[in-house]
Amino acid sequence: MWMARYLMLRLTESYGIDIEFHCKPLGDTDWNGSGMHANFSTKYMREVGGKEYFESLMKAFDKNLMDHIAVYGPDNDKRLTGKHETAPWNKFSYGVADRGASIRVPHSFVNNGYKGYLEDRRPNSQGDPYQIASQILKTISEVPTGAKAAA
Repeated sequence: MWMARYLMLRLTESYGIDIEFHCKPLGDTDWNGSGMHANFSTKYMREVGGKEYFESLMKAFDKNLMDHIAVYGPDNDKRLTGKHETAPWNKFSYGVADRGASIRVPHSFVNNGYKGYLEDRRPNSQGDPYQIASQILKTISEVPTGAKAAA
């Protein structure tokens, strides 16, 4: 992301065009703004998964809501309004194929026995991808896997 942003800025600079990365550059208008959704999975999520693990994972994401929002980019309260396929910034939710949820759960995830990837729809276009990934992994690490629980 950093390199793509850099290259885009340098390219457009030569044409006298400015890039605006703000998540809601047109202010309080009737649209959802610019997101940088994060698709994520771990080996355990892809190979073992399960409904019990998934529900525990969603509880961890709910518990850490504000830690996530803190690193998901500035002014996210302007983008995450609960309208226009966004969840409210201050309320965690998840749902199958739900583009208005904090975390969208693909049909394939459920159909494969709660295995695969998930999509966090809350990060915005100004977010630091390293901080976003770090917070997602930190939350995932709080949920015991079958191997940890048996140990």
